[in-house]
Amino acid sequence: MLPEQVRADIVRHAESERPNEACGIVALRAGVAERYIPGVNGAASPYRFELEVAPDVWFLEDDGYELAVFHSHLSSPPRPSRTDVETIGLWDDKPYLIYTVALGTFGAWRIADDRIVEEPLSES
Repeated sequence: MLPEQVRADIVRHAESERPNEACGIVALRAGVAERYIPGVNGAASPYRFELEVAPDVWFLEDDGYELAVFHSHLSSPPRPSRTDVETIGLWDDKPYLIYTVALGTFGAWRIADDRIVEEPLSES
């Protein structure tokens, strides 16, 4: 579940990073997004992202949060690209959220063993 305030925070960040992809972390508890932590796209690219966040963000898992990676697409649909699948790394089988700026739409996924599975995504 992605409540309206978290959605708004993500959209605002994605809009502010154009023409590059934005990226960050969504902190979930019991499947509900509680907050969005903006990251920096170290690649500074409209075609890929390299997530950079403060080191203490990773310790949220110790506090019971599940961490989901987020990134934006400028115009392509909000589904994982071939680059996303090929560079999944630490995010293998973790929640993976994409927002498409031009379309104003979200998609949620899990990528594991080169398989892409869509996850349900609701506002409330």
